[in-house]
Amino acid sequence: MQHTKLIAGTILLLLVAIFTAQNAAVVTISFFFWEVTISRALMIFFVLAIGIITGLILANFIKQHKQL
Repeated sequence: MQHTKLIAGTILLLLVAIFTAQNAAVVTISFFFWEVTISRALMIFFVLAIGIITGLILANFIKQHKQL
């Protein structure tokens, strides 16, 4: 089971690295009154990191909730 997760994570990381390398253009992100110019690769990295952190937090929350 651990090997499967490691292999899947490695493949996902490789695909994200290829995707971000091909999308290095600069984009402008607007959110309400906030506006920032950032490379698309960094934006993809930040969105992926936020998704992973959110998934880990939710998984821990669900695990603790089941134990109660």
